Amino acid sequence: VSVLITGETGTGKDVIAKFIHASGPRANKPFISINCAAIQNTMLESELFGHEAGAFTSADRKKPGLMEIADDGVLFLNEISSMPVDIQAKLLTAIETHSFRRVGGTALINVDVQVLAASNRNLKEMIRKGDFREDLYYRLKVVDLDMPPLRERKEDIPELVGYFVRENNARQGMNVIEVSPQAMEVMQKYAWPGNIRELSNVIERAMIFCDGMTITLGDLPKDITTID
Repeated sequence: VSVLITGETGTGKDVIAKFIHASGPRANKPFISINCAAIQNTMLESELFGHEAGAFTSADRKKPGLMEIADDGVLFLNEISSMPVDIQAKLLTAIETHSFRRVGGTALINVDVQVLAASNRNLKEMIRKGDFREDLYYRLKVVDLDMPPLRERKEDIPELVGYFVRENNARQGMNVIEVSPQAMEVMQKYAWPGNIRELSNVIERAMIFCDGMTITLGDLPKDITTID
């Protein structure tokens, strides 16, 4: 079924999407991700559905879209709130009929794709303003998952810190084995406006500045250690 993942930037929505793919029946099939906010509106339709040769000025050859490439697998639409309303309508039709046409094409292409979507914006508010289609919203949120910000799940910080330390040890050949109680206390008091992504960056930075095997208060950035 379709899954809608919501939450602030940096809460791990893309991680959850990859987990859904890896733990589901399509784990051995393609996982195709597209960041709707990173692609020009004029090109987004072509990226999603592909185009035929001659469909527009620069289309010198036929190109399959990401929905076609994701056939039998998972298509992850990150920051779907950035998708223009006219393309939202075409996406809705493609999800409901399991088919679409390439830009400039007439042949109907049938696909079997599980669609996952993520947004850091309030889609219900966008619906009220006419910026997001209500029918697409309900089609996407057959299952809805809301990722809480890190400031609301501070009990997870020690485990997340341990994960990032192990990850950086393996990737950078380091040998950090612990975090001082003072450093951990400060991290659990901080509000983390950048959420898990910010925590990951802070740990990576701290390990670079760490002289020994323990991350201490002095290894953390000042905006974390100077809070009240």
